[in-house]
Amino acid sequence: MTGRVSGSDYSARFEALVAAGQDVHGEASFCAALVPRPARVLDAGCGTGRVAIRLHQLGYHGVGVDADESMLAVAMAAEPAGFSPDWVLADLSTLDLDRHGIPGGFDLCVAAGNVIPLLAEGTLESTVVSLTATLRPGGLLVTGFGLDAGHLPGNCPVTTLAEFESACSVAGLEHLARHSTWQGTAFTDSDGYAVSLHRRSEGR
Repeated sequence: MTGRVSGSDYSARFEALVAAGQDVHGEASFCAALVPRPARVLDAGCGTGRVAIRLHQLGYHGVGVDADESMLAVAMAAEPAGFSPDWVLADLSTLDLDRHGIPGGFDLCVAAGNVIPLLAEGTLESTVVSLTATLRPGGLLVTGFGLDAGHLPGNCPVTTLAEFESACSVAGLEHLARHSTWQGTAFTDSDGYAVSLHRRSEGR
């Protein structure tokens, strides 16, 4: 969607929201309520690093992964003093952090910002399997994405919850909870956005 050249434009949208007094850290706050500091968190499809940087400020150890160089360039430029995360340029569907010298065993992996429906066609299952492999047994996968055109950007195709849950089952994930907002609002079948929480099986 960005054409790999508009990371700064994407970042500017959130800067405008902050200037207007809106809270743009719902995802990070949600994740922070699930695991204690200083847990290791993987921000999958990290974009400009908004979630990873905020989690660092809250006392977590983060790694950000994205396939868009323009996004990662903004993330690296936005690092606060003393922040030295690992920013990884990689495709989530074939993610192998060992290749980048980064050990697995993350306590939590978060894929926010419509990462799931924005995946390339045919890569949903392989991506969920790859993200699950980064987690320690019992680690958590947190996702948030739109379920209809009103909650998705541009011509982004819809990924149904049934399709997503099928991929989670293949990956050996256990469904724990679902909400309609990052503030924990109860989910109903009529909601157009889903925040889902899954756990990697202890035996896998």
